[in-house]
Amino acid sequence: MTGATEIKKESWVKESAFGTWFTGTQIWAKYVLIKALDDLEPMIRNRKQDYSVILDVGCGHGLSFTMLEKKFKPKRIIGLDIDSMTQSRAQCNIALCQCKIQLQNTNASDINLENDSVDMLFCHQSFHHIVEQEQAMQDFFRILKPGGVLLFSESCRRYINSFLIQLLFRHPMNVQKSDLEYIKLIRATGFELEEQNISRPCPWWSREDLGLLELLHLPKYKEDGEETMVNLIAFKPG
Repeated sequence: MTGATEIKKESWVKESAFGTWFTGTQIWAKYVLIKALDDLEPMIRNRKQDYSVILDVGCGHGLSFTMLEKKFKPKRIIGLDIDSMTQSRAQCNIALCQCKIQLQNTNASDINLENDSVDMLFCHQSFHHIVEQEQAMQDFFRILKPGGVLLFSESCRRYINSFLIQLLFRHPMNVQKSDLEYIKLIRATGFELEEQNISRPCPWWSREDLGLLELLHLPKYKEDGEETMVNLIAFKPG
């Protein structure tokens, strides 16, 4: 932990105005955030009754705060986001929570938290925005307590490289990874990650036809090649 207050300009790519707005909508909450949590939660082994301290990396508008509180009963949620506007955007969702909410405006590759201080780390649709991904994953590992759990849900390179996503959103394109590359990175960092704790959903919004064939009750579009998404649960040994 360096406690650095300055954020390097190259550490992130500022989201588009559309992307900033969209990730605060109920459409995002219903079809992306809730779906991810519902997929991740059953994969947690030896589930505890509560997780005292939860870190939400890339918390944005704070839509996840009430969901994390309801599912995992934390005493404190730390919302981390590199965007300095998070403080004002998240206030309405902070007000809905019973537990303590702290916001931290910093880079995910240099988190201002002590070693072994977090019970659960939730990284949802945030990691593909991070430029220094290896350093960020090492910091995730550092701050999690032994036995701590990583909830990781990410869009993969195939989806990020699609025309519509490049048109509407902004990402550091040279660091995008496939599902297999994310899995390799997480394991190489030292996390325990079993195959049974990996899910590769292909939600309608990640498909090239945006789910139109399914909506029309026609044969589903066959997705060949790399996956569009990966959800997984990993644990820090201990």
